[in-house]
Amino acid sequence: MMREEPTGMWTHEQAARYLGVQPQTLYYMNYTGKGPKSYKVGKYRRYRRRDIDAWLETHSSER
Repeated sequence: MMREEPTGMWTHEQAARYLGVQPQTLYYMNYTGKGPKSYKVGKYRRYRRRDIDAWLETHSSER
């Protein structure tokens, strides 16, 4: 299991690793508005695991 940062948020690279995609893919998903919820903290993008998990649930192939 991946550890969260002390802030409870993951870096872009950590989120991509958790999702099993390349960081560039996650950047593209954000750019097109199709990725998980993220937060802009200064010049960096951050993610919460609960937001990623919620996004995964809504994008399940099982309906």
